[in-house]
Parts: sequence; C-alpha cells; structure tokens
Amino acid sequence: MSDIINRVAQSKLITFDLEELYPEGKREVLDIKDWLHEGIILREKEFRYALEENDWSNYQDTYVAVTCSTDAIVPGWAFMLVASKLNGYANKVVVGNLEDLEASLFQTILDDLDVSGLKDKPVIIKGCSNKPVPENAYIMAMTKIQKVAKSIMYGEACSAVPLFKRK
Repeated sequence: MSDIINRVAQSKLITFDLEELYPEGKREVLDIKDWLHEGIILREKEFRYALEENDWSNYQDTYVAVTCSTDAIVPGWAFMLVASKLNGYANKVVVGNLEDLEASLFQTILDDLDVSGLKDKPVIIKGCSNKPVPENAYIMAMTKIQKVAKSIMYGEACSAVPLFKRK
C-alpha cells in the first residue's frame, strides 16, 4: 500500500484569500433622516444645528456609510458636510449602505496591493469567507491579478473553477 500524497500541497498553486485583506474595525450606518424636517425636508439651518450638536466622537476609528433611508431629496453638499464632521474620527466615510462601504474598502486595499509576487504563477482566488467580503471585491481581485498571473481559478483547490489562462 502506497502513502497518500497531497498533490495540492505540492503544487505551485497560490491561494489568494480576500478574507485575509479584510480591514478590522467597527462599521456604522449613519442615517441622516433624523436630521431632516419630518424626515424628508432638509432645512439648512436646522440641519447644520443638528450636526453641530451631534457627538462625532462616537464614530472614532469606525468605517461609516452615510445614507438617507427616506425618499427625501438630499443635496450632495449635505453628505459632504456630514463627511467633514466625521473627518478626524472615522477611518473612512462613503455615501451608501454597508455593502457600498465594504466595496470601497476593498477597492482601496486592492488598488494599493502589490501583486508582482503572483507574476506567471497559477492562482486560485479562495471563494469561501467568514467575513463580509463583497462580490465586487472578487471581480476587483480578478482584474488586478489577471494582469500578472499565469492562470486564475476560483473556489478551493479540490474543486476550483478555471477562469483565466494566459496564452
């Protein structure tokens, strides 16, 4: 009887795990509807007063998605004003929901990531994650890695789906 050989462990396949890039930290959704008159009308003076009275230190070292959950028409400057108040407290501020926030975080991380170590190598982008890695992050990773990798697969080494092979 011969020994069991783990061919996956012996292969040159490099696993790229987006979960390892996940930035730790608290995520918050800041809904500005409570600062609008009847939840739908932005009155500048009242809005500015509400922002001045808010305790922005509650957002220290957090990632913040600023949104308005009502059907109010909110001018762009209102979100900019909120972001200016969060500046110095929050790690990152975006307009949108938590998924928009996560996508923005991964966009920044992947834009700055050096993938030169994957040049001419077979890569598998790990598919399962215990953290909320947005679907867009997988596309961003694929686009970035495809520029240098020999081949790219998705999933786990035992059941990967081929996506790209350089000719």
